[in-house]
Amino acid sequence: MAEEETEQLRQDISLALDQADTTEISKILSDLSAAEIALLLDSLPPQQRETLWPMIEPGELGAVLLETQDDVSDARLKDLEPEEIAAIVETMADVDDQADIILALPTDKLVKTLHTLDSHKRERLESVLSYSEDTAGGLMNIDQVTIRADVTLDVVLRYLRIRGDLPNHTDQLFVTDRHDHYLGVLTLNDLLTNDPEALVRDLMRVEVDAMSAHMSATEVAREFEQDDLVSAPVVDEEHKVIGRITVDDVVDVIRDEGDHSIMGMAGLSEEEDMFSPVLVTSRRRGIWLGINLLTAFLAAWVIGFFEDILDQVVALAILITIVPSMGGIAGSQTLTIAIRGLALGQLGSSNYRSLINKEVSVGLLNGLLWAVVVATLSIAWFGNYAIGAVIAFALIVNLIAGALAGAVLPLLLRQLGIDPAIAGGVVLTTITDVVGIVAFLGMATLVLG
Repeated sequence: MAEEETEQLRQDISLALDQADTTEISKILSDLSAAEIALLLDSLPPQQRETLWPMIEPGELGAVLLETQDDVSDARLKDLEPEEIAAIVETMADVDDQADIILALPTDKLVKTLHTLDSHKRERLESVLSYSEDTAGGLMNIDQVTIRADVTLDVVLRYLRIRGDLPNHTDQLFVTDRHDHYLGVLTLNDLLTNDPEALVRDLMRVEVDAMSAHMSATEVAREFEQDDLVSAPVVDEEHKVIGRITVDDVVDVIRDEGDHSIMGMAGLSEEEDMFSPVLVTSRRRGIWLGINLLTAFLAAWVIGFFEDILDQVVALAILITIVPSMGGIAGSQTLTIAIRGLALGQLGSSNYRSLINKEVSVGLLNGLLWAVVVATLSIAWFGNYAIGAVIAFALIVNLIAGALAGAVLPLLLRQLGIDPAIAGGVVLTTITDVVGIVAFLGMATLVLG
């Protein structure tokens, strides 16, 4: 869906939600795929999501939960009873997708949900749940087609006709012995283009390696990328085929790793909900602000070696690095969230105000918290309450300014035809430096001058 269409959709659904027009909401949702509904949910504030969730078709709910960000899907699953979650799982065809839903549950709800399922589905799920979710075993689907090496292609074709539909993304069949040990693969191309009387053993490709169930998800993604795979067999410790991994699962891994790298630079989770509660966001980001504060005080401590030959005015110079630094890190967190929202089509003119309100609230809350910490340390260091008050005021102002700038800059730069991912950090640093210094020295002039 194009960015303009996504923004129009968000405006339409927001208007329908504001007017409580359930008919229009249902009509809009009926024309959307699960991925498009998920993108819409990720783009809406929590109160609008709560209205929208119950209106999603039950048969599509599982797919939507898989496509939404973890924070969004976790919040929804938290509100559902085990019986309701089990009903969602029942509608999902792939065991690996079912496992993704189950693994998102807290332990007590996970156990209750599993016991709600029938024994056959529970056994299939437990075979995947026995592996860590970031391994090949955790990624695999146990729906695969295996054949023997000593049969003809004609026998294989007749078997496939009797079997009916093939699992999604089936590009090759896995060849095993009678004890299910992996021998190689037979591609569908070889199956369809060779003499029906030819034996599987003469055409199977033994050079295609199977993946150990304990191989890390990162290694799996690398193998798929290097060998241009669509699917791959997964084997256990005895080299028996227990499942397969398909390219759609690997794409999710690659996307998550990319998000992790980008968001990690700002100390954020790759599944950070753009509209998560202010207190939750403040707690997550506050940790990194605290770490940054330590590094800022380290720089101030080094300058403080010259304290004996400096008077009180120079004490301000010792502390001045803290204010721009703290504003910069707070602003960069907001900037990263906003740039990612724009890149994924989750953020536009219809919901930008909600993001700005949230981010300014986070900046205020973290500003108050760290202002107390910085003021206390400054007073203990210099024994001057006025200096503590000055830096506390400047820190609150700059954290709010950083949050506001980080939220506004990406859209403003994009409208000017400038890539916010490249220029956003530079502009943000300039703003937080200038605002921090002006607030700090301006207040110091009023109080100490």
